Amino acid sequence: MKLDALAFGAHADDVELACSGTIIKLGVLNHKTGVITLTRGEMGTRGNAEIRAKEFADSGKSMGLAIQKMLDIPDARVEVTWENKLKIIREIREYQPRIVFAPYWVTRHPDHEQTSHLVRESAYLAGLQKVETGQQPHRPHKVLYYQEIFEFKPSFIVDISDTHERKVEAIMAYKSQFHHQDKSDYGGDETPISKPEFLDRMMNRDRHYGDLIGVKFAEPFLVRESMIVSDPVAYFGPEYLDILS
Repeated sequence: MKLDALAFGAHADDVELACSGTIIKLGVLNHKTGVITLTRGEMGTRGNAEIRAKEFADSGKSMGLAIQKMLDIPDARVEVTWENKLKIIREIREYQPRIVFAPYWVTRHPDHEQTSHLVRESAYLAGLQKVETGQQPHRPHKVLYYQEIFEFKPSFIVDISDTHERKVEAIMAYKSQFHHQDKSDYGGDETPISKPEFLDRMMNRDRHYGDLIGVKFAEPFLVRESMIVSDPVAYFGPEYLDILS
């Protein structure tokens, strides 16, 4: 199956928290989408690998994904190695996405930072004929970086007002991770995302980026390269002008 967009995260719930509104919106627009998490989350403070896998599957149903997969890179040991690059190259070549999503490389968790570098390097290497995996080479058109804890100046912002409710549904599939659950059911102490105020902060972030483009909710993205605009007259049309008014 070929995908239009494939999002990578270090752990189950990374993509959902950061950019699932956009992934869901792409599905609504009839694009085929997928999410791949590099680890099984076995080192997480709350829950365990089995619980996280079930939550990951439930979240994927809410997002309407065409494919969803967990790789076997050890949690808390995501490293930029040739072995790990080949694992990601194989996924990119199998699904041939037009674009891939990766976490912004300035982040709190070392696994997330390494995931950013792994995906960027693998996306390029996947297009090289002499990298042998028994598959046809394929290089995505673009790597888009999603925002986690540290902000960046966005290259563009996506209106997710119509899909925000489904984003929240996808996030709430991770019952082991949030404050409203009795932690005795899942083990472990409070984490930054299990604190009561976390979901409020997430909602406020989506509102903030929505405010910047004149909508209710939105998600920001960064690209390293300059963006090409072939027709500025069409690009800066009525929808763009509405933001400025």
